[in-house]
Amino acid sequence: MDTTTVTTTIAATVISTDLHAVQTVATAAATATATAASAGLAPASLLQLIWLASPALPVGGFSYSEGLEALILREQEAPESIANTASAEWISNWLCDQLQLTLARGDLAVMVQAIPAWRAGQLMRVTQLNDWLLQTRETSELRAQAEQMGRSLCSWLRHHDGVDAAQLAHCEQLPPTYPVAFALAAAQTGASVRDCLLTYAFGWAENMVQAAIKSVPLGQTTGQRILARVSQAIPAAVQAAIVLPEDERQAFSPMLAILSSQHETQYSRLFRS
Repeated sequence: MDTTTVTTTIAATVISTDLHAVQTVATAAATATATAASAGLAPASLLQLIWLASPALPVGGFSYSEGLEALILREQEAPESIANTASAEWISNWLCDQLQLTLARGDLAVMVQAIPAWRAGQLMRVTQLNDWLLQTRETSELRAQAEQMGRSLCSWLRHHDGVDAAQLAHCEQLPPTYPVAFALAAAQTGASVRDCLLTYAFGWAENMVQAAIKSVPLGQTTGQRILARVSQAIPAAVQAAIVLPEDERQAFSPMLAILSSQHETQYSRLFRS
């Protein structure tokens, strides 16, 4: 067995173990917190959340695949290339795993703390959370993505009413990561933390599905089936992030890091590196 096979096998084993643990936490959290639907959101707040989730938001999320392009290329170069139907199911599984293992335990868990910190004006706390995100990005590609999208969102917020000028200035000088900048934008809406996290996760899912459509390629209808599957997993992932103790927040996804590293030097790319 060569080194690549050993590395992939170890990574897959770690991911499988972690996934089982996260799914257990998410299921328990969802069962224990089967609360009534949140009180009605003000129309202005709802529209602001829809705006933040829009793929038209000028932050460049559509230009990244987060290792998915490298993964699809590797599968297509295998002796038996996957057909569209099989790839749709397989990509859905991958994105659901990524949602539960990386977003729920990392970005979303940070935003659970960052949104109330922005609302309370706790700028030192915001800086600590932003530093954690920068330090735990596992590849230069993932860090560059977080920083570029964070800067772009801050640039958009400069022309958006209702954002505290001092807080925006603080965010811009961090340098901001996208989850922390998004938390600042979401904090202005008056929406609950849960609703803000649902918005962030759906925006991420939509961008990733578009990356899959372009990379395989897939039809729009197939893409919508993938999005529907991932969307069903979002509420449990958000709830898991909300109840996650701070000392259990982490960023450890070996296979994603390997694929992102490979994508950085991939000979031909549709997406930014």
